[in-house]
Amino acid sequence: MKLRQSAFRLIVSAAVFLGTIGCAQSAQESQGLKPNPLPKATKEVAVDFEKAEKGQSPSNFTAALTGAGGPVSWVIVDDSTAPAGGKVLAQTSADKTSRRYPVCVYNDLTASDVDASVQFKPISGTVDQAAGLVWRFKNKDNYYIVRANARENNVVLYKVENGTRTDLKLDGQTSDYGMKSKVPHNQWSTLRVTAVGDTFEVFLNGKKLYEVHDKTFTQAGKTGVWTKADSVTYFDNFKAASLDQDRR
Repeated sequence: MKLRQSAFRLIVSAAVFLGTIGCAQSAQESQGLKPNPLPKATKEVAVDFEKAEKGQSPSNFTAALTGAGGPVSWVIVDDSTAPAGGKVLAQTSADKTSRRYPVCVYNDLTASDVDASVQFKPISGTVDQAAGLVWRFKNKDNYYIVRANARENNVVLYKVENGTRTDLKLDGQTSDYGMKSKVPHNQWSTLRVTAVGDTFEVFLNGKKLYEVHDKTFTQAGKTGVWTKADSVTYFDNFKAASLDQDRR
């Protein structure tokens, strides 16, 4: 009899445990962590930097600087660990000015709705070790940006409006400033954002972290990469797809 009672308790405990896992998974889904369906891409680009000249800026990108500090330095360097070949795009200036945001945008795709991603490796930085993606880039003072920071281990989405950077609140989350997430130093990670209308989804290493809704910028703009302050960061395998649909 005691043996049967023990077996029964084990079965009940297992059922409760599995039920708890199921509830946790359902809670995650209810928080909007499942990716939203996306429109079909109307144009896609992929850049691995293998054809770019070492020591030079890639010809199909334009560099810019938001905020203060010295000149930006976006150049092609060698990296044997690069995920898409031996060359990468690097922001190499180590200017420690805090409100300094180097940007490098891709010239040949302009869109409002986009699916953009890039692989990045934080190399160094005492103020920051940041890597970001920009979209709906109008000019150096007006765009959206999501960035991952290896010093803070978080991922935050901002709007830059008239040169002022403001973090945006997460949909359905209690966090006051982005989301905590491990961003490894000197290792390759993948940052991705999808933007459809006023809905932006943020992914790190294939996992959806959160959504943000904002209507500040609705017009088409360019997409590109971004760093902050003295972040020396490598980028590779930049991809962007226009999700804009013909609405005639």
